[in-house]
Amino acid sequence: MIRTVTATRYITPFREGGSLPALVEADDGDLYVMKFCGAGQGIKALIAELVAGEIARTLGLLVPDIVFIELDGKLGRSEPDEEIHDLLLASHGLNLGLRYLPSAFAFNQLLEPPPDNRTASAVVWFDAYVTNVDRTPRNVNLLLWQNKLWLIDHGAALYFHHDWSNYMDRSRTPFPLIRQHTLLEFAADLPAADQEAKTLLTPERLRAVVDLIPTHWLGDEPGFGSSSEHREAYLSYLLSRLDASSVFVDEAIYARSQLV
Repeated sequence: MIRTVTATRYITPFREGGSLPALVEADDGDLYVMKFCGAGQGIKALIAELVAGEIARTLGLLVPDIVFIELDGKLGRSEPDEEIHDLLLASHGLNLGLRYLPSAFAFNQLLEPPPDNRTASAVVWFDAYVTNVDRTPRNVNLLLWQNKLWLIDHGAALYFHHDWSNYMDRSRTPFPLIRQHTLLEFAADLPAADQEAKTLLTPERLRAVVDLIPTHWLGDEPGFGSSSEHREAYLSYLLSRLDASSVFVDEAIYARSQLV
């Protein structure tokens, strides 16, 4: 289950990227990096963050705790920055947050020791599975915290859901952007990662992840007669892509063989 907290204090924006996430304090006393439903990428970025994040957690990868965050638009009444003020007003209601990791710092490929093959392979497999475009040296979205590697920022994953036409065909395609993955050079165990992932990502587990999506986030998608039908489409895509994993695994293995 995903806990729901209420934002009590807006602290500061993070200016990276276009969605303007922010550090907020919630009524449980903890700090969260909050992703806003009223940002330019909208609800679909929150769905991708939620679904991809919980899939990563199922695979044994480290992802900061995900929570739903209720936001009262009045929280931004005294905000002097017009852009942030408008974002807070537009994001009244249910949003998403990841627990803040204080003093964490961004991973880079020169750090020693490098990630072990099993971890790197699992991350590369995961990103190819969820079509995550944001794990490159330019936009690494990996943090080192307490000497462990943590995955963050999956709002750009699952990009198929921005256009549902032929989505089942697209579930069985390679992911050429994997050649830009920041951990690809360390990912020597991709076949093993594939086998382990297929063991962990059972239909029951994937359904449980998809069932976490709030129903009102699935309300107005053209082509679906109901939120239930929309939810089932996410599950069908994920199951189909898992079944066709050899397509993107072979792509990643080939891309790794071309590294100089």
